[in-house]
Amino acid sequence: MKVYLAVPRGFCAGVVRAIDIVQLALKKFGPPIYVKHQIVHNQFVVNSLDELGAITVENVSDVPMGSNVVFSAHGSPPEDYEIARSRNLKVIDGTCPLVTKVHNEAHKYSKDGRKIILIGHKGHQEVIGTMGQEPMELFDDREDKELPSWNKEDPVVVLTQTTLSVDDTEKSIKSITDNFKNVVVKNDLCYATTNRQESVKVLAKKVDLILVIGSSESSNCNRLRDVAIDNGVQSYLINGSKDLDLDWVKDIDKIGITSGASTPDLLVDEVINFLNPDEVVEVKITDENVSFVLPDEFK
Repeated sequence: MKVYLAVPRGFCAGVVRAIDIVQLALKKFGPPIYVKHQIVHNQFVVNSLDELGAITVENVSDVPMGSNVVFSAHGSPPEDYEIARSRNLKVIDGTCPLVTKVHNEAHKYSKDGRKIILIGHKGHQEVIGTMGQEPMELFDDREDKELPSWNKEDPVVVLTQTTLSVDDTEKSIKSITDNFKNVVVKNDLCYATTNRQESVKVLAKKVDLILVIGSSESSNCNRLRDVAIDNGVQSYLINGSKDLDLDWVKDIDKIGITSGASTPDLLVDEVINFLNPDEVVEVKITDENVSFVLPDEFK
């Protein structure tokens, strides 16, 4: 058996920053540090931080008065900050800077008088945070593609969730630009999403099966599996070796492995060790040298 290992894979700069923020907050302020929503969508990471004294909650109103709370990498709506102020909470913002960029675009184009369409998946934490910034309409490529019944001459801006399928997003953008005449498109898919999907397309040409290591809650992990299948290769999304069905890999000689932007590399190593291949070959498409500054509390 030969394993083809995607490069880049795993943690993106926004995830590294968010995890660092929780760890630094624990050191500076001491436990408990509350985290609003999973800091990143990976249960292994969440559990590891919980063991250090982090406590994950879904609602800001569940954080005890006067406590320290980190807002997750996915971004939060303004109402969460208002609740935090009313409860005298110290908020440390773990929002990925690339998500913050989308929020800033929403404010800018709303002020400019443009109507906003957000391409994204209903109910995803990032979408909830972005849609809270300004009035906007959601265009979900998984549902019936009904566009707002606005005048075709109305000025429109298109924003996107950062972790969508590159190909599906292009189709959604075309649907919108075909319908409205005055459209500004801000394709906000992040570098990590784009790079990891491109690497899966390259793997698909070399292997008979692709394993995506990561959480089923992770949008970018799910999209990696979808991209593999769309490119003609069977694919499974697994948290780690315990989820691997040996029937999947029976008589498979070439297996591709990648991982989502919130998946630690040790889970990938665990799967490779479990498979015990004859050879591991890295398939590199690009370098990633992105890093983000920490919040003022930790500079």
